[in-house]
Amino acid sequence: MMLDGMTIGITGATGNVGSRAARLLIQAGERPRLVVRDPAKLDPGIDGLADVMRGDLLDPAFLDTALDGLDALLWITPENFTAADPLADMITMAEAGATAAHTHRVRRVVLISSVGAERRHGAGLIDGLARSEEAFAATGVDLTILRNGYYFTNLFGNLDELRDGRLTTTMPADQPMPWVDPRDVGDVAAARLLAPNWSGTVVQAVHGPADLTWADVAGIVGAAIDRKVTLDVVPDEVLAAGLGQAGLTEAAVAGLVGMTSGLRGDFTPEQPRTPVTTTPTTLAAWAAGTLAPVISVKG
Repeated sequence: MMLDGMTIGITGATGNVGSRAARLLIQAGERPRLVVRDPAKLDPGIDGLADVMRGDLLDPAFLDTALDGLDALLWITPENFTAADPLADMITMAEAGATAAHTHRVRRVVLISSVGAERRHGAGLIDGLARSEEAFAATGVDLTILRNGYYFTNLFGNLDELRDGRLTTTMPADQPMPWVDPRDVGDVAAARLLAPNWSGTVVQAVHGPADLTWADVAGIVGAAIDRKVTLDVVPDEVLAAGLGQAGLTEAAVAGLVGMTSGLRGDFTPEQPRTPVTTTPTTLAAWAAGTLAPVISVKG
């Protein structure tokens, strides 16, 4: 059971999940320790309400300091698509984080993972999250693994084509998959960190409100931005070529392409959709309130 006066750390606190969890912990009366690369990206509204440690998760010495004295940790492994080998970096971070958490006897860890990590191999950068699951589980810490659906915010990567009424994917148009608002993932993570009655290793999915096909998404987003959106399903080679032209390394391209190719076909998430794995924010609401205002601004 967690005790009063606990210290909770959060990596990735400038991202959508980590920033949401940080705000909720502060509202619950905690003073979290935010472990970040760039403090300037933190929500200014929490200035003075959290402790901030600046450093690189690839640096074991920094992690040894950053995780010292924590009772609980929200571990988010960042993906740096512009790195020479993003997958190798993710694995290095997770192993260093797990080692530091074990060394400093962090009692509880909530780990952000993804649907597809249960495959263990063959899903591109999701394999890095699978290695994160394994690294932290091997320490024996009380561990909750949140396997999340596809983030709504990934659509920000499609802004230019959405402004032109297009949406491109390498997934089959009619294959359903869980889609989720990352803010809802932050809600679940904060609730898990504060809940007293769990131990051991728990795997919990965060599936959003509904499974959606890419055809569904094109229709929902089109309605929100008030224009017809045409879905274009392209082969992996087309995506890979575009990423290469954007300057990504061969390893980065393989990691990104594999995140989709590894989940095509007969893949079914290990955790079924239940009231526990279902979260409230719909894509329609998110697209209308968050995506549409950005679409209306020319890049």
